[in-house]
Amino acid sequence: MNESFYIITISFLGISYYKDKTKTKKALKKAWNSFENILPQFLGVIVLVGIVLSVFNAEFISKIIGNESGWYGTLISAVVGAITLIPGFIAFPAASLLLENGAGYMQIGTFVSTLMMVGAITIPVESKYFGKRLAVTRNIIAFFFSLLVGYIIGKVAGWL
Repeated sequence: MNESFYIITISFLGISYYKDKTKTKKALKKAWNSFENILPQFLGVIVLVGIVLSVFNAEFISKIIGNESGWYGTLISAVVGAITLIPGFIAFPAASLLLENGAGYMQIGTFVSTLMMVGAITIPVESKYFGKRLAVTRNIIAFFFSLLVGYIIGKVAGWL
């Protein structure tokens, strides 16, 4: 499956280069610059997850945020996700590594959901633009919705 995406992407790149070499080179330069900007954050989080995985074995991860941890592990994941500021392009590979090492689908679904929707750290900035009451209300609703999302992901993963 991945190979077909590479083939499609390279084909479109070839078509773009054939149509306008200058624009294609400019786009590739912008893409490379974006990649260079993202790489330090990406490597930092991957190294951090690697350290966590080397310190805590799969059995420990499974005990804390595995399927058997139930709602306790889900709440831990939700709180960590709510207070962590990690971009999505880093969160998903990190979540995949955690899943491979014993984390549960409900817990990781909740973690990623709160990571994307809840911003405990960014509430002051959000309050400045939308008011404190709206910012706090939005974050509380998003937190509980993330628990619902995690629950649904856990149920769907159980069916598969």
